[in-house]
Amino acid sequence: MATSRANMKIVVVGGGGTMGSSTALHLIRSGYTPSNITVLDTYPIPSAQSAGNDLNKIMGIQILNKVDLQLSLEARDMWRNDELFKPFFHNTGRIDCEGTEKGIASLRQEYQDLVDIGAGLEESNEWLDDEDAILAKMPLLQRDQIKGWKAIFRKDGGWLAARKAIDAIGEELRKQGVKFGFGSAGSFEHPLFGDDGTTCVGVETVDGTKYYADKVVLATGAWSPALVDLEDQCCSKAWVYALIQLSPDEAAEYKDSPVVYHGDIGFFFEPNEDGIIKVCDEFPGYTRFKLHQPYGADKPKRISVPRSHAKHPTDTYPDVSEKAIRSAISTFLPRFQDKPLFNRALCWCTDTADAALLICEHPKWKNFILATGDSGHTFKLLPNIGKHVVELLEGNLAEDLAHAWRWRPGGDALKSRRGAPAKDLADMPGWNHDASSTMKL
Repeated sequence: MATSRANMKIVVVGGGGTMGSSTALHLIRSGYTPSNITVLDTYPIPSAQSAGNDLNKIMGIQILNKVDLQLSLEARDMWRNDELFKPFFHNTGRIDCEGTEKGIASLRQEYQDLVDIGAGLEESNEWLDDEDAILAKMPLLQRDQIKGWKAIFRKDGGWLAARKAIDAIGEELRKQGVKFGFGSAGSFEHPLFGDDGTTCVGVETVDGTKYYADKVVLATGAWSPALVDLEDQCCSKAWVYALIQLSPDEAAEYKDSPVVYHGDIGFFFEPNEDGIIKVCDEFPGYTRFKLHQPYGADKPKRISVPRSHAKHPTDTYPDVSEKAIRSAISTFLPRFQDKPLFNRALCWCTDTADAALLICEHPKWKNFILATGDSGHTFKLLPNIGKHVVELLEGNLAEDLAHAWRWRPGGDALKSRRGAPAKDLADMPGWNHDASSTMKL
């Protein structure tokens, strides 16, 4: 007899991050008993190791394929209307810019795709054909810095207060009575199996605690490939950002400014309530390859293993990234180019070869569910991605989603759909500030 929602016990590993917290929330919303849900993470919600524990993330509709479009539209509606999430969506709009012949041609095709696909996107996206049109949407850009640019203005875009949104989920989970395990008692060591050796019946954590469950969800983001053998389907990479502090008068000028993105330069957000602007570089990312043996692998293998900023707070980013961030500031925000930067950091995500999620039951381990492969574009799905993980748990995930997110070894996750393969941090000086070593990886 199938276990009912009311009686089923579920462990969500990595429940302090984006996909894990969303899954725990939707388990409750679907009628599962909160006290039967256990959220595990190395850090409390919002987990200090999660890419979602961030000042802000870009919001926009993604149209790579029908699945991405469906999920993006669904998420947009929840950010707008769901009482839990709507306080954290800042609908400032978003300007996507390009300045090269190739970049403009690609952007123009993207705009045409937005128009052709329907779904009302022809009304919410506007082509900006010259500097005047761009400056009409964002007058604080400098004309001499955007010569030859063209852009799409996305009216339904903007930014998401990422850390605050996950924290709100955490508050809801605590209020509902979900169980938690943090620190070494929340850090995944390996699955537990029944007598057949292949049916997962729980997990053991680093401190030896055993959590038994009917189903286990591993939603550990960039740490997933280092924890269990994913057969090279995911490659974890870091991107970079830095913060600038504005004065109250400066922040007031930039209030409600759209997110400005350029594919060759980076992007920035309006200042938050504390007058802080986040600036990001745009590039293929950094890896950190090591010989490492994840659970399920028969021997050590080369895996890109994240390095936790929470555990190594003096880490920043490579010297070349400092130059790139400064270049982005001189283009987007030249009046602030002499301001000091702070909170320089690496943000870890994990790419799949085709940039689609990896959400499926492990093919060798029954009742062990993977929810990973964010590919750097999943935070916008925080309100709804957990709903689909629950559908998978219950065996009724839509066929097109199940196919897109299936177990699929092969392909080039190192390059993914980005312009070039990532560079390795071992070859990039400047980010590691350990007292004991200038390059302790």
